[in-house]
Amino acid sequence: MSTEIGTIVTTLTEAQTALMHRMYKHLHANPELSMQEHQTAAYIAQQLDALGIENFICADTGVVGIQRNGNGPIVGYRADSDGLPIAENTGADYASATRGTLSDGTDVPVMHGCGHDTHVTAALTAAARLAEQTSSWRGTIVWIFQPGEETGAGARAMLNDGLWDKAPRPEVLLGQHVFPFAAGSVGLTSGPAMAMADSIKVTLEGKQSHGSQPQDSIDPIVLGAHTITRLQTLVSRELDPQSSAVVTCGSFHAGLKENIIPDRAEFTLNVRTFTEEVRSQMLGGIERIVNAEAMASNAPKPEIERFNSFPKLHNSPEHTEILRMVLIAELGENKVHELPPAMGSEDFGALGDEISVPYVYWFFGGFVPRKSAPPVNHSPHFLPDYEPALATAVRSALAALGHFLR
Repeated sequence: MSTEIGTIVTTLTEAQTALMHRMYKHLHANPELSMQEHQTAAYIAQQLDALGIENFICADTGVVGIQRNGNGPIVGYRADSDGLPIAENTGADYASATRGTLSDGTDVPVMHGCGHDTHVTAALTAAARLAEQTSSWRGTIVWIFQPGEETGAGARAMLNDGLWDKAPRPEVLLGQHVFPFAAGSVGLTSGPAMAMADSIKVTLEGKQSHGSQPQDSIDPIVLGAHTITRLQTLVSRELDPQSSAVVTCGSFHAGLKENIIPDRAEFTLNVRTFTEEVRSQMLGGIERIVNAEAMASNAPKPEIERFNSFPKLHNSPEHTEILRMVLIAELGENKVHELPPAMGSEDFGALGDEISVPYVYWFFGGFVPRKSAPPVNHSPHFLPDYEPALATAVRSALAALGHFLR
């Protein structure tokens, strides 16, 4: 019997394409919030069972599939599965009308506003295609369907639940994400690809008083306004201009009535950085400024709480170059672009960093060119043109996996 490995066919038949579209529409219409992806996990497991791919639940709502095909390399591939608390406004006949409950009990609409439905669909379709072509590759694929990417909790939860004790450890880890550029094309970044992120909640304590008697108060609103303004100088006046960071205040809550100076104010910050040195500088500066402004206002020491922390995402330069050549061969040189590092964040890198495995994370375009700019991720209008976006994602995944599994 011949042991020669063939070439993986990356194109889909009409029947396979139709099934992929039905799968995508089902997932799009039924999103679930981060770490609550129970129905999504059950659906993924059902699809893997139908393909004869062994699988197990990890971190309650994550799914890991292990697709074995003889002796050979081990490659990991990750697709995230959670939705967002957004009311969809796309007008699609498969739009989400789903609602969910946040951890604080708030009832919210839920939408796949970041395209994770395309990621799961592409991975399941690629797995099905590979199951049909066992003579074209050898080795093992570890399919990681990860929950909770949007909160930065999912990758860490799977690692804490023993992901790499339960699944074979890969030699390389792959992943991709839909993005609002031209469908049919892909983009890669070598080295630092996405920023680390830290979310911070600051609670300021003041002294309540009547609005007509400010002399009897410690006004946390004035304190908060000065603090937030001063925090902007961390980047503009303290950071080397050749370094990068973002410090954003995303919410501010204080008071109930216009003629009452409240006794408390809360605001949240989001910090993006590319290096541990700059990260430490920004986080230390925030603590210093918040405490100093409180002291200047004669206010009690504020409470500073960190949450939703995202790790670095640093693509292996060697494997990024390999993948770039693979994707050029698959899609054409004019369809493969170099992208600058993005200030967006991902917890994908933690999966590889945990076991010191190289990884590559790339982007595929989600929109057919149009007169107006496509909506950005996390928008209520975000709706990829699933064809050819999905076909591109599947072809990219199969080409990349095929290269490492020959």
